[in-house]
Amino acid sequence: MRVALGVSYQGQAYRGWQSQPNVPTVQDALEKALGRFTSTKIGTLCAGRTDAGVHALMQVVHFDTDCERTPYSWIRGTNANLPRDIAVQWAVITNEGFHCRASALSRRYAYVLLDSPIRPSMEQGRVGWTFNPLDAEAMRQAAQHLLGEHDFSSFRAAECQAISPIKTMLEISIDKRGAYWRFEFEANAFLHHMIRNIMGCLVMIGQGKRPPSWMLEVLQARDRKVAAPTFSPDGLYFLGPRYAPEWDMPERTPAFDYLP
Repeated sequence: MRVALGVSYQGQAYRGWQSQPNVPTVQDALEKALGRFTSTKIGTLCAGRTDAGVHALMQVVHFDTDCERTPYSWIRGTNANLPRDIAVQWAVITNEGFHCRASALSRRYAYVLLDSPIRPSMEQGRVGWTFNPLDAEAMRQAAQHLLGEHDFSSFRAAECQAISPIKTMLEISIDKRGAYWRFEFEANAFLHHMIRNIMGCLVMIGQGKRPPSWMLEVLQARDRKVAAPTFSPDGLYFLGPRYAPEWDMPERTPAFDYLP
């Protein structure tokens, strides 16, 4: 059978999602837990790889197995063998027609940013930080230039392995609650470091260092060198993919209510 899992994790202790030799990764921790629970070797695929320090509220993975368990058993049995900063939130028994990556209609990210003259302490590693006040309207105007289908080469990391830099940005929202900004992005797919590079530009515009029209100039340049430096991974959260209703996959977990 094919099993899909929704997994949440804090990214501080890991070198990202993807398995790598001699460093801790989320994939290695999950597959080790699945192996202990089933006494078999299980390999997983994920909906979207996250970088070192990046968090996930609903990473979706799938794997094929001969082990028959109920969804509740997959959740409890796997979590019993996971470290405390990783937890399976839900499990769905599906079929080989479902693919966590290829079946995704879109993917969603949130970036949480502390706006304060004092650096974070309690939320260290879980929020980005700016000590200069930001202009919400300027950032929202700038974000409008990114909506639709574009070549996002200016926001692409040099090591990005995507076949094409052309992606479709479906929605960007920017809101503030107390001292915390929440930026949400939804697109059909994202390039490596794309959100963090966009965030660098939005923060510069919000601080008044560039006008909102600068975002269009950066986009049209198709050159990473003209954009702002890559922003911190600390406040970046993978919210997970969206799927067609036929797959009956959850769209959120309780952790969504944790973010401002």
